[in-house]
Amino acid sequence: MRLTEILAELERYLDDDAPQVSLPPAAFTSPELWEAERELVLARSWLLAAHADQLAGPGASVTLAPAGRPVTVTREPDGTLRARSALGPHRPTPAVEEWRGLVFLNPDGTAEPLAPHLRRTGEELTAYRLSEMTQVASWTEEWRCNWKIAVQNAHENYHAMGLHPTTVALITPPGGAMEVRTETRWVTRLLSPFREPLAATALPLDADQRATMYNCAVFPCGSLAAFGDSVVWITMIPLAVDRVEVRGGVLMHPAALAGLDQDALDEQFAELAAGAEVVNREDRVGMEAVQRVAGSRFAARGHLSPKEPGVTAFYRALARSLTAP
Repeated sequence: MRLTEILAELERYLDDDAPQVSLPPAAFTSPELWEAERELVLARSWLLAAHADQLAGPGASVTLAPAGRPVTVTREPDGTLRARSALGPHRPTPAVEEWRGLVFLNPDGTAEPLAPHLRRTGEELTAYRLSEMTQVASWTEEWRCNWKIAVQNAHENYHAMGLHPTTVALITPPGGAMEVRTETRWVTRLLSPFREPLAATALPLDADQRATMYNCAVFPCGSLAAFGDSVVWITMIPLAVDRVEVRGGVLMHPAALAGLDQDALDEQFAELAAGAEVVNREDRVGMEAVQRVAGSRFAARGHLSPKEPGVTAFYRALARSLTAP
């Protein structure tokens, strides 16, 4: 399938009667589309890079390589953050922005600020006190799949029944309805019900917040999800047409940890890390299987479930970036 044909199919998602089907399989394997994404999406978008705890002191740094172009974010002696391209001084200086403890970078140093696009999200997450949260578990993994396969998986919970029967599916109802609201070109809010409201927490959460998972997706590949006492952030950094680096962490407010001795803290942190490892492994196995199928000459588009409106929202954002940059 030629690039022009793939882009024409993408444009259809911008119609009011957008097709309720998945992207063409070629969209997950096409070298030509990958090159277009490198220039029109990844080189111009805000990418979730790290949590501030990973850049706590002067000189602390984090390096990631979106589209194979390494960028290092460093905490300067005056406390500010600076991003530098590892490809040399001839490359433009990337933009970097810290929002409530989450660090974003944009290879385009002239990009508009991200914070105004997150204003409503910040208001709705006030009770979680994100700026005060600390990271208690983290991970960095590489999955053998196209980045869009990983990202669209994070835009729906319908897959939990098949991939997470003993983990995520235990707290989410089978095929639970998802409420999707597109905030801006960069931000989409996804709400999903829990099977049962979470127990009262150390945070001032109301009944709706205890009964609902709040997910904020930042296009193209970052998101944070609130689960009662904890917030999980995750980012899928595209490395190649069939490889993605998955980074993330679990955040908790100190109030939820108060009164625990070091042994109890270590045990809780180990449990959180082990739980994240299991869920990530389940997702990785599933996403790598989808990638293998996408590369088959027998692969065909599949219908989207009414329970997957978040996937359509992601396709629309992708189409805007690729066809109307």
